Amino acid sequence: MNEPLKLKKAALQDLIDLLRREEFKVLGPVVREGSVAFHEVREVSDLPIGMRDAQEAGRYRLTPGVDGEIFGVVNGAGSLKPFFFAPHEILLEVRREHRGFKVRDATPAAPRLALIGVRACDLAALAIQDRIFLHDKFRDAHYEARRKDVFFVAVNCTRSAPTCFCVSMKTGPEAASGFDLAMTEMEDGFVVRTGSAAGERVVSKLQLPTAASEDVAKARARIDECASGMQRQMDTSDLPHLLYDEVDSPRWNDVAARCLSCTNCTMVCPTCFCHSVMDVQELDGNMSRRVRQWDSCFSLEHAHIHGINFRPRIHDRYRQWLTHKLASWIDQFGTSGCVGCGRCITWCPVGIDLTEEVAAIRAQRGKH
Repeated sequence: MNEPLKLKKAALQDLIDLLRREEFKVLGPVVREGSVAFHEVREVSDLPIGMRDAQEAGRYRLTPGVDGEIFGVVNGAGSLKPFFFAPHEILLEVRREHRGFKVRDATPAAPRLALIGVRACDLAALAIQDRIFLHDKFRDAHYEARRKDVFFVAVNCTRSAPTCFCVSMKTGPEAASGFDLAMTEMEDGFVVRTGSAAGERVVSKLQLPTAASEDVAKARARIDECASGMQRQMDTSDLPHLLYDEVDSPRWNDVAARCLSCTNCTMVCPTCFCHSVMDVQELDGNMSRRVRQWDSCFSLEHAHIHGINFRPRIHDRYRQWLTHKLASWIDQFGTSGCVGCGRCITWCPVGIDLTEEVAAIRAQRGKH
């Protein structure tokens, strides 16, 4: 790990200005409609200064926080996923021309993005998305185009939301990889570490001084306190075997009686990648577009093929989601599909908690 540096809070604007001069579109957490989401940031004042988030199962509120604290809000519903795996996009166009037709690839011309305030769990989630879209024989050209030339400024968590459980999933609260710069917020500034050559170039232009050993120790203590104080946890020691063994657990009926099958959990999840592909024709018959859009294994139509629906009940769909996320995902991709961000708990309208469901299934193991 490179030598820690110090960035004064007043100099955070210098970092934003530098990235904009480097022709990056700078995005950061911005308050929108009672939550935070990544939007364009031009001034430090665009960030949620002095605010925090109060999260519980099925509940989210922004509240007054600590004066001067810039990154006190842990997260909102939006993750990094939409910037790389678009919610709705055209894959290709086919146009009738004379006696034939012409196919146009619709691979996007992606902007250069710099994302400030990225959390460790979301970087871990993006690494999982990379595994899905880039690391197999068939690479997704649209995802690949958006993923190139992105600059990440991570913020290590010094507080957790009550729905967080990243420690259990070994994805946080400190960013381990995937960042260009990683910052830990202090009262008067940030302890900064670089994670790439691009990050080294940026800090050299900012001429940041070496962080004092006292600041480095305080930053470490804040991260450790965040980890030790995390309220939720998940025992992953016997996954995926637990869920494979308990395919007939009565708990599936219990959770299905509460689940609305609304798809909120999959929409806010930073790793879920279910999608549908359809061909949309213009009325004159001269143009057809192949369109991809987000879908969910909770939607009834997602499991409908050739006149048969093989997951007709909510029981079936919740079991599919949780078992894939925590078990068969490991078989497919070598990692869990959950990073412990807690969004699926917070944004579930009825407050279903997957950590609670796993614990209940474990408690009932072999009793049916």
